[in-house]
Amino acid sequence: MLINIEHIYKYFNGEPLLKDISFTLNEGETVGLVGRNGSGKSTLLKMILGEEEYDKSPTGESVFTVKDCAIGFLAQNSGLNSSATVIEEMNSAFSRLFEIKEKMDKLAEDMTKCVGDELEFASAEYSSLSAYFEAHDGYNTDFKIKLILNGMGFSDLAYDRVVSSLSGGEKTRLALAKLLLEQPELLILDEPTNHLDFKTLMWLEGYLKTYRGAIIIVSHDRYFLDKICTKICEIENGRITAFRGNYSDYVLQKEQLTARQMKEYEAQQREISQLEDYIARNKVRASTAKMAKSRQHMLDRMEVIDRPAAAERPPKIKLDYSIEPTKDVVQVIDCPLTVGEGSSAKTLIEDLTIKVRRGEHVAIIGDNGIGKTSVLKLIQGIIPHKSGNILWGNNVKVSYFDQEHASLNPHDTAIEAVARRFPQMTDGEIRKALASVLFRGEDVFKPVSVLSGGERAKLCFAIMALNHGNLLILDEPTNHIDLPTKEVLEEALKEFGGTMILVSHDRYLLNKTASRIVELTPNHVRSFDGDFDFYINTITEEEKSAAERQAEEKRAAAAEEYNEKKQKQYRSKQQRADDAKRRQLMRDLENEIEQIEEQIAELEEEIASPEIAADFAIMTEKCSQLEALRSQADEKMEQWATLDA
Repeated sequence: MLINIEHIYKYFNGEPLLKDISFTLNEGETVGLVGRNGSGKSTLLKMILGEEEYDKSPTGESVFTVKDCAIGFLAQNSGLNSSATVIEEMNSAFSRLFEIKEKMDKLAEDMTKCVGDELEFASAEYSSLSAYFEAHDGYNTDFKIKLILNGMGFSDLAYDRVVSSLSGGEKTRLALAKLLLEQPELLILDEPTNHLDFKTLMWLEGYLKTYRGAIIIVSHDRYFLDKICTKICEIENGRITAFRGNYSDYVLQKEQLTARQMKEYEAQQREISQLEDYIARNKVRASTAKMAKSRQHMLDRMEVIDRPAAAERPPKIKLDYSIEPTKDVVQVIDCPLTVGEGSSAKTLIEDLTIKVRRGEHVAIIGDNGIGKTSVLKLIQGIIPHKSGNILWGNNVKVSYFDQEHASLNPHDTAIEAVARRFPQMTDGEIRKALASVLFRGEDVFKPVSVLSGGERAKLCFAIMALNHGNLLILDEPTNHIDLPTKEVLEEALKEFGGTMILVSHDRYLLNKTASRIVELTPNHVRSFDGDFDFYINTITEEEKSAAERQAEEKRAAAAEEYNEKKQKQYRSKQQRADDAKRRQLMRDLENEIEQIEEQIAELEEEIASPEIAADFAIMTEKCSQLEALRSQADEKMEQWATLDA
């Protein structure tokens, strides 16, 4: 066990932030730590890292044990060396190994000049250093660095860039890459998915699934928590509750737990009421006073169950429309996507074609900077198109959610923002609409300029609901909003019977609401009829097939090169016999490699299933088997390469 915490508290200004907290972490577990902002997640991490003291239980029974092991922590502030290059920063993770390699090289040179005892001493020291170097896989440092840098989106051209020249997102990715390279026994990640595109997220999820150490993750990315977590721990009202499985398992178990706790609370309240009633009726009568006293003792000894904390009422968002559009809602045909003006103009996509049919929920995805938001503006005519056509169907009414909320006048109050758009509505009707998204009482008179990002988003949702548009165009609608509002919005969009065009980095939202995924790249626009999981599975299979084709082409090229070389050589009978034996060994190895790769693919598919992810013991066993198979495959490939040399 890496962490064992029992009955600890944390007070700030005399008020408990954490109350009677108990938490355990075993080797190989991946735990997602969830809870509202300010619930105490960061405080718990700081205590685990030794940066914050804990307070003992009033009864003195507190336990706080963290194993003495390597702990890696990715904070939202990266803490990199700003004057180093990308490759230098990565190399620093192996500074100890590089020092040992320098000593080994120096000893190897010295041994050519030593004799007698000096040679024996140098040889012994070299053997000791070499054993350490090999045990820590020192000969593969360059390979590991390139593997992780490429996985985190850094091309070879970025290796010599100075850290200070990187963007905030690039620094976060580099800090995470370095941390993965160090492979600490305990990995603590605070919002690791910020600034990562879909491709990098997929790579990171695959890497963390087979990570040998334990992981604690604080993240609002529910899709990410679904993919890699084996346990979810929720901090709520100062207490922590553990749920076995991933995020979706947690949501289901939390509902069941809350319902069970409420039943237990209500049952006890009925029992208390009955006891109190009996005591009140019988304590003054001599014949029943003894029984009443016994009931009082029973009541005094009873451990009272606290009423389950009532969740804050989430907003209500209902999206409907009053008129059906024609079958073809909007068609963008051969339009170049160009942003900027004059000499600063830049064409992001040469010929953009997207057709949206009635009832479709289309999600547009692509790398950062490809122009997803610009596509939404192009469709609506906010950005002009210089060629091609944009064709609208009849009876189309658009409701547009802009991630910057630019349509809101900062000088308007919330009630004025609605009244300006719907002058026919009474104040009472507007107040009712705003109350549905939690603007109550004096809140309706708050100026837009002082509203938080989440409050502005809710105001825009209220306006969208009142507009009754049959085409929703949404740009990052879940930015800035809390989890309860996200869940309400997801359900509203899922149930919306009209047409939707959505841009979002929220994969959980995409998976729940999209019926078609449109992927933008500089060279083409691809459409996938299905949700986000279908898109991921499709491109994963395509990449797997492409890798297999490349491997087969390499094998064929190697075989052809081998044959050409050997045809030019005179070979004796013994040489031919040796060659035949070697070729047979190579064929045997190829068959073995193919079998191992099939086993690896089967295991990866098993590990990806929710049933396996929910069972920690089986998950650990499967990951160990996967690591062993990969090691076997690498060993066989090295043998094959040696024979082919």
